[in-house]
Amino acid sequence: MKLIECPRDAMQGWHRLISTDEKVAYLNALLKVGFNTLDCGSFVSPKTIPQMADTAEVIPRLDMTGTKSKLLAIVANQRGAEEAVVFDEIAYLGYPFSISETFQLRNTNKTILASMELVDTFQELCIKNNKQLVVYISMGFGNPYGDHYDASIALRWVDELVQRDIQIISLADTVGVANPEIISKLFSTLIPAYPAVEFGAHFHSAPHNWEEKVTAAYNQGCRRFDSAIKGIGGCPMAHNELVGNLATERLLEFSIQHHEQLGIDMKALQAAQEIADRIFY
Repeated sequence: MKLIECPRDAMQGWHRLISTDEKVAYLNALLKVGFNTLDCGSFVSPKTIPQMADTAEVIPRLDMTGTKSKLLAIVANQRGAEEAVVFDEIAYLGYPFSISETFQLRNTNKTILASMELVDTFQELCIKNNKQLVVYISMGFGNPYGDHYDASIALRWVDELVQRDIQIISLADTVGVANPEIISKLFSTLIPAYPAVEFGAHFHSAPHNWEEKVTAAYNQGCRRFDSAIKGIGGCPMAHNELVGNLATERLLEFSIQHHEQLGIDMKALQAAQEIADRIFY
C-alpha cells in the first residue's frame, strides 16, 4: 500500500489562518514519518483558497534530507502549474478533474471539455520539467448537484485520461457520497483494464463508514490511499459543510489488519500528531 498524507486538504478549509511557520513545522514533521507522498500545498488563487497563499514560501523551507516522501502540489490553472514546476522539491502536480460539470465550473471556472484541454497543458509541463501528473477524478462516485452520474461516465473520462498517458489516477469521493457497490464496480473494472495505470482512492468520509469504503477499494486491488491525520479536511469548494478526510490513524489500523508493510516511523508519527493537535483546534 501507498499512503498519501494530505495536510493541504486538512489545512485549506480550516477556520483560522495557519501561519507559514506552523505549516513548515508540521510538514517537516510529516516528512520524517515515512509516507509515500505528502500533498503539501497548492498553487491556486489566494482569493479562492486563502489558506494556501503561502505555498511558494513554504516549499523552500522544507527539509527533504533523508525523507522517502515525495511532494505533491495541487494546481488548477496553467499559471499555477507554471509556478509549481519551478520547485525541484515537488515531484507531482495534482489536478482535480471533475466529472460533474457544476463542480468543475465551481472549482476551476472551466467546463469539463476545457478542463481536459488543461490536462494536456499540465502533462506537457510535467514532461518538460521532470514531474508527474496525478489526476483526481473529483465527484468520481456521484455528486450533490443533480448532474447525471453513473459508473459509465467515470469510466469514459478515465479512458480519456489514459489515452493521454496519465499514469496516476485517483478517484475522489469529494462530498462523501460513495457506497461500496459503486466503489467496487469502478475499481474492479479499471484496474484490470489498465494495468499500467496506478489507481488510487481519495475518500472523504464520516467516521462510521470509512472502513466499508476502504475495504471495497482494497478488495478490488487498489493500493494507493489518500488520508489526513485526525481525519480533518474536505473540499471547501464542494459543499457548505466539509466532509472529513479518511483519517490516517484508521488507515494505519487497516494496513496492520491486512499485513501491509508501510515503513511508518511511529515515533515520528506521534510527534506530527502532537503538532496537529496544536494547529487544528
